[in-house]
Amino acid sequence: MSDKTTKVRSWEEFKRLIIEQKPNAIVYNIEQNGLSSERDLTVLRLIIPCQEKYYVFIDFPEGEQLRGTGIPISVDKKGNRYLEEEEVKNFLKARFGREDLTICSYWTI
Repeated sequence: MSDKTTKVRSWEEFKRLIIEQKPNAIVYNIEQNGLSSERDLTVLRLIIPCQEKYYVFIDFPEGEQLRGTGIPISVDKKGNRYLEEEEVKNFLKARFGREDLTICSYWTI
């Protein structure tokens, strides 16, 4: 990662940065799990865009939920595992409880 991007190693550290940095937004991206033979959409990348740098936390599946955040993994009728966007948004809104915090997909910024 570049000087302007810092990898955040834990969910606890990510939460601390949200409180400390008071960002205007959290950006998320749901990605394919390269470690899964099914390449299911179960990896969550969270980004805090700040003036000086970006902070990035990547959360991987562990069982039926994500390891760090605990967000549950959904399963469709065909058995494909995935993260539900509304579940991600609702979780982040509830966790940080800031009305002024924008939560958006990487593809919408």
